[in-house]
Amino acid sequence: MSTITIQMILQAVSTAALTGGLAYGALQLRAWRTTQYVANFTKLVELQLELRKMVVDDPTLAPVGLALSTGDPEDTRGFFYNLMQLSVFEIAWFSREEGQLPADYFASWADQISEISTRPAFQAMWRSDQTKILHDGFRQYMERMMTHRSASKSLVQH
Repeated sequence: MSTITIQMILQAVSTAALTGGLAYGALQLRAWRTTQYVANFTKLVELQLELRKMVVDDPTLAPVGLALSTGDPEDTRGFFYNLMQLSVFEIAWFSREEGQLPADYFASWADQISEISTRPAFQAMWRSDQTKILHDGFRQYMERMMTHRSASKSLVQH
């Protein structure tokens, strides 16, 4: 082999290694961005959870004008407890949507919230427009699930 051929082979190998390294770096950056996106979303929902937990602990902290039919502190606690359950499931849903939660694990969450969503207190909370800050896709998912009354495979999978 001539010196020029060896140089060309070495250049090709080093170029391929550099290209592979750049591609790997780009994939790592993309994965990091997705993970950060899920972490930011989760943190925002966790902050909502903290506020809702405060109201469960002390119903007098409920937002002024919150239209609960009875005005009973226990009803207020129940309303915000259901919101808390919904928030935890929203984190699981979002994590699944972003590929951060396996389908089988998400299915167990979906089955649980499907059962919870049949309860009258949950239904009343869901019908209320107050204090619910939800991702639009999650709201649509919940509407489909509650309409079908089950967390069918078609709702769990992407």
